[in-house]
Order: sequence, then structure tokens, then C-alpha cells
Amino acid sequence: MSGTLRDQPWGLQVLESIVWKCCPHRRVNRMAWHQGGILALTYLAYTCYHMTRKPISVVKNVLSLNCSSLSPPPNFLINSTNRDTWCDWAPFDTIDAPALLGMLDSAFLFAYAAAMFLSGFIAERVNLRYFLTFGMLASGISSYLFGIARPYNIHSLWYFILIQAIAGVCQTSGWPGVVAVVGNWFGKGKRGLIFGIWNSHTSLGNILGTLIAAEFVESDWGLSFMIPGMTMGLAGFVIFLFLVPHPIDIGCIPPVPHGYRKFEDIHSSDENSGVEDSRNCNSNVEDRLIYRCAYREQIGVNDLESARSETSPILPRHRRTQDHHKADAIGFIGALTIPGVIEYSLSLFFAKLVSYTFMYWLPLYIAASTTYGATLSADISVLFDIGGIAGAIAAGILSDYSGMSAVICAAMLALAVPVLFIYDYIGSSGLGINVALLLIAGMLVNGPYALITTAVSAELGIHPSLGENSKAVATVTAIIDGTGSIGAAVGPLLAGLLSRWSDWHNVFYMLMSADILSLLVLSRLVYKDLQIYFYRRAV
Repeated sequence: MSGTLRDQPWGLQVLESIVWKCCPHRRVNRMAWHQGGILALTYLAYTCYHMTRKPISVVKNVLSLNCSSLSPPPNFLINSTNRDTWCDWAPFDTIDAPALLGMLDSAFLFAYAAAMFLSGFIAERVNLRYFLTFGMLASGISSYLFGIARPYNIHSLWYFILIQAIAGVCQTSGWPGVVAVVGNWFGKGKRGLIFGIWNSHTSLGNILGTLIAAEFVESDWGLSFMIPGMTMGLAGFVIFLFLVPHPIDIGCIPPVPHGYRKFEDIHSSDENSGVEDSRNCNSNVEDRLIYRCAYREQIGVNDLESARSETSPILPRHRRTQDHHKADAIGFIGALTIPGVIEYSLSLFFAKLVSYTFMYWLPLYIAASTTYGATLSADISVLFDIGGIAGAIAAGILSDYSGMSAVICAAMLALAVPVLFIYDYIGSSGLGINVALLLIAGMLVNGPYALITTAVSAELGIHPSLGENSKAVATVTAIIDGTGSIGAAVGPLLAGLLSRWSDWHNVFYMLMSADILSLLVLSRLVYKDLQIYFYRRAV
């Protein structure tokens, strides 16, 4: 290990020193070793992000109940004014409770959507380890503050709205951060499969958040928020100790962006130069910086001299990385001009509307349409997320195999419409039917959502039109996910209003319409994918 490598996380330094002492003579593929660690750490991080989002959907069932069928505690006075609301939590003890609960969802999601665009801009220009650590700690504190409303007997609607809005802003650090880190460490090959498996953190976070919240929802709903919040803070500390945002930070050669030739292709005769293969890591800082510059069309004397000069020990430790960030980060308008960004952003608007409506309202819908209690309804709702894991992996594999991401998304969106229709009308008729349809619906609803927010976003972030510039990943991810998050905010809000003033059938009609619109927005990209497919078959 070179002593000149900069700003390595403390925990990683200790861990690597132990590994190299235990295996001093064994050749270790450090790149593969670190890639595995990056997947694990980013998986942990975003699992926690979603784990702290989910409890509100479970706790809704006890914030506003029909108390007439429940037994009040001893010495509790029941009269005509509180007969149906004594077990509720003010201010959600009125007939407008669904709309008020919808306001909490909207406060989080609109704040999340608005802040996402700024978050992606910031993520391109700062150290992602600090960015994610701060975001996770702040998100954990926000979740904890929501939970303390119960022991401190807080009943102010504006308190809950403010905490939800702050949580929404803090949570925007997650997605641009983790996607940019994973994009830095992994090349183009089998990206759909890697991201499909990795993206299961979203569903796993929802599952864990649901199960933790369900454990305490009927005894002490404050713990449903406080325990995920404390877990989130602890995970943020782990990220601070071990996360490496970019291979260059520890002397590893980053994957070559698609469309560029490697250093070996340019200097193939220099086989013994000491520059390692792109799968491994190089302890020589100067060599790896020169390697980083050495793509055809980009390499030049000035680049090499700049690379050499920035390894000088008299320069500040972070100067090279800060300059690199400032020079390479793409602007908002530039990201919008990348082919496909606008179409996928609009498609995700509608796809995420459907997914987040299920995320925030499914436990309440199951309880309202069946005879199941709050805990059982929450437990059953996790089947939607289990199906989502399978859908994300299936979409990633099909995308890698076919190379037609738009077609895969469109096919799953088209199949989701009849499944939602069937679930609406017969899903509550029996436990077995409910389970089967939730698994299928989760697969078809979350598959396109997962593919667009991961593999597609990362692919567009290194589009050939950008040249060697890989600093568009976080910005493109923020644009696509930010647009989708506006839809995610609209969906639960409309669901709250429709369930209050109409019925649940109209909520499902809204969801089916959103899936159809998401499919239509992709029509141009589907046509383009099919054109390329048939052209390749013809030649």
C-alpha cells in the first residue's frame, strides 16, 4: 500500500492492515475485494434509507381507527363525543384523517422531489462518503423525532408535517450518492443484473421497516420510528468508517467508460511497465493517474504533466479530486440533453406514483378491505416488496440479455394493468389469492421502476455523447429520480383524497391509468429499441 493515497476511511485502513498481515504472500485481487465491499456498504445504506420511510404506512392504522369495537383502558371516560375516536392520536381523530395522513406523505415526498435536483448537483462536487454519512445521520434523527411524539404527547399537525419535510430533504442524499458510488466502481458489463440484485435493498428496506413497525404499532408506535432511526444513524457511522467513493481514492484503476480504449491498447508494447490490469489496483499513485488519463482522443502531454504535477507532496491532499470534480461535473441542462433522459424521467413519474402509493397505503387498504388487524395487514403487505425484489432482478437480467431496456419496462407496465384490476376486485376474497396477486403485482410494478432508477440511470450517466466525463451519473440519477419523486408525491396524496371522498376502486383506476401513461411515454424509445433489434437480425 502506498503511503500517498489520500483520505482513506479509518475503518478501511485498519481492516486492510489486518488482511495484508494475515496474507502477506498471497496475491489478492484488491479491485474485486473492494467492489464486493462497495456493493455491501451501499446496499446497507439504501436499505436503511427505505427502512426509515416505511413505518408511517404501518402506523397510519393506529393513528386513525374505528374505536367503537375496542375496549378502552380502565378508568377512561367514554362519552358521545369520543366514542369513536378515543383510541386515535390527535390531530388524526377526525373524519378528515385520511386527507391529513395524505398530507404527511406529501410533505415528505414533495420536499424529497424538490430537494433531489439540488442534491444531485451537490453530490457531483463533494466527497460522497461525507455526503452519505451526513444524510444518513440526519435522516435517522428525523425518524427519531417523529417517534418521540408519542412519549412526549405531541399532537401538533404542523410538527408532524415539518418533521416529514425535513426527512424528505435529508433522504435525497441517498439515491444520487449510492448510484454514483456504484457507477464509479463497476463497468458496463452485466450492469442490469448487478443493479437488479443490488436494487433489492429498496424492497428489503421496506420489508424491514414494515416488520419493525408492525412489532410495536399496537403497543408503542413511537418505537416504530425510533428503532429504525437509531439503526440508520449506526449504519451512517459504518459508512463513514469504510466507504470509498472512487477506485482512485485507494489506488485502484477505475473501469473504463464505454467507448474508450484502455492504456494497454495505446501502449501495448509496454507489458512490463508496472501498470496493472483494470481488474486490479495499482499502488503507484503517479502511474494510476496517468492510466486514468490514458484514453484515446483524450491523452496529451498536458494531461500527463497535469497528472504528474498533482501527485506532488507539496499540494493539498484533496486538490486533485476537488479539481477533477469541478472540471468534470455536468450541468443540469447538459444532463437533460442526453438522449432518453426526458422520456425515462416522465415514465418514472408515473411508475413511481404507482409504487409509492402501494408503499404508503397498502397496509391501510388491506386492513380496510379485509377483517385483518393492523399487524397482520402490515405483515401481508411485505409480499408486494418481496415480489419487487424478483421483478428488479428479472428486469435486470432481461435488459442485459436483450439490450432493450425500454421494451422490458413497457412489457412489465403493460402486464401490470390487468393484474392491478384483478387484485382490486378479487384480492380481498381470500388470503391465498391476496398473497399470489401481491407477489405478481410487486414484480410487475417495481421491475420497471428499479430498472429505470439503476441500470438505465447509470447507463445514461456515461452516455458516449459525454466523452470521458463520468461525472453525470449523480446528476442524471437525480433528474430521473427527482421527476419520479414528484409522481411519488402525487400518488399517495390522490390516494388519500380518493379513499376519503370516493372509494378504493377509484384509487386502483388511478394506478392503472398511471401505468398506461408510463408505457405511452416510453413509446418512442421502445420503437427505437425494436428498430435496432430488427436491424441487427437483418445484418
